[in-house]
Amino acid sequence: MIVGVGQYSERPDDTDYRALSPMGLAGRALAAAIGDCRESGDVAAAIDTVAAIRQFEISTPVARAPFGKSDNPPRSIAARVGADPERAILEMVGGQGPQKLVGELAADIAAGDCGMAAIVGSEAISTALTLAGRGEAPDWSEKVGGQLDDRGYGMKGLLDASLIAHGLAAPIPIYALFENARRAEKGLSLDQYRRAMGELFAPFSEIAAGNPHAAAPIARSAEELAAVTERNRIVAEPYPRMTVARDQVNQAAAILIASAGKARRLGVPEERWVHIHGVAGATEASVLERADLATSPASIASVRAALDSAGIGIADIRYFDLYSCFAIAVFNIIDAFAIEPDDPRGLTLTGGLPFFGGAGNNYSSHAIAEAVQRLRGDPQSYALIGANGGFMSKYATGILSARPADWSDGSRWRTLANAEASVAVEAGYTGEATIESYTIIPGIPGRSGDHGAVVARTPAGHRCVANPADQATLGRLSESRSFGRRILVSPDESNKNTFSFAE
Repeated sequence: MIVGVGQYSERPDDTDYRALSPMGLAGRALAAAIGDCRESGDVAAAIDTVAAIRQFEISTPVARAPFGKSDNPPRSIAARVGADPERAILEMVGGQGPQKLVGELAADIAAGDCGMAAIVGSEAISTALTLAGRGEAPDWSEKVGGQLDDRGYGMKGLLDASLIAHGLAAPIPIYALFENARRAEKGLSLDQYRRAMGELFAPFSEIAAGNPHAAAPIARSAEELAAVTERNRIVAEPYPRMTVARDQVNQAAAILIASAGKARRLGVPEERWVHIHGVAGATEASVLERADLATSPASIASVRAALDSAGIGIADIRYFDLYSCFAIAVFNIIDAFAIEPDDPRGLTLTGGLPFFGGAGNNYSSHAIAEAVQRLRGDPQSYALIGANGGFMSKYATGILSARPADWSDGSRWRTLANAEASVAVEAGYTGEATIESYTIIPGIPGRSGDHGAVVARTPAGHRCVANPADQATLGRLSESRSFGRRILVSPDESNKNTFSFAE
């Protein structure tokens, strides 16, 4: 069960702003989690496993830590609370990480392979930008050494090379493809779809407005979120800026997991215990190989499997936190389970990634921390946390409750079989195709023009990606509803496709 949770945050305009490093923030969160146990024993000394979530600045091979980094993040964090774990883990990239680790480490504890585990992560992106803007360059490097299970970047199979070749390598434009594919299926105009995103996210912003750890604690109306203005500019069609995850945060969160026996020996009161009833992880096929760009069946299967392990249904859930980096990640789950966007139970506990903040791969640690606090005050209820990674590529779902859960057979942590590819991809394609989805990324004035791309189906049912052949074609793509329109595609010598409209 979870016996302690902690969060820590700061903003540059806070009166007590300390400009802490990621490791400093994480250490504060872990100290808060230890204090949350309200124990009589030495929790720090009892922690034998610390699993750290990667910061954005160490999440890709080309990422750069502007002020330096720790060579062993879990041990850097542990040292700040006087812990010296036998095992240190640096989890692979992805927002599914915190929830997946809850299941994995709970299973280790149930099997007797671990006594007490800590999951902790942080981001200090806002501080890094603030200090750089001031011309300051603190040294955040730390040399700790020691054992480390570094699980790597975990990027294999996330993206198709054809997407990268056509300028679609970043999360915002790729999720925009998913969003527009759903818009096509719903038959909605851009204005109608933006309104739907605004209606989904306005209640999220209201929760964030009351959360002391939120990076943007301001309630926004659906109209405000949907309106395209200079301040709420399009970042990739159909997304206005306020409807995508906010990465400029200084936030950290930590989770402590133990067995009942360990918790009793440490003197953690039973009213602090929140039991892990089911966790399931799933991995989707690469973006272009999926049957439908508008949904992720693997993510949905993860939710179903976690509910099944808990022995309950979606109607039994009182508290939800659905990963909300983009609207489609929420729509994907609520569409599948017939949950309305304005469900009175709410869909977030934190305020969501656009408003609470997209604390890198560690966001769901905050969601779990919020769920634990709710459940302690509502001990008969259940909470569901959905954690998304990659491009709706990796998903982990957790079910929590203050009700006891039996881990004797180890079946409450499940890893589902990886989804298989169902659509062939043609990197260099010549001939006619039909537009399935598209996006347009506005250029930067004085530096670059607008960039457009489509994903299209060939007569054989295969997929290809293409950029507009010229500005006139880009203009036609942006001015009309393009789904289902026929295009003519041709590749260059490097298999980069361009297209023009067939009519």
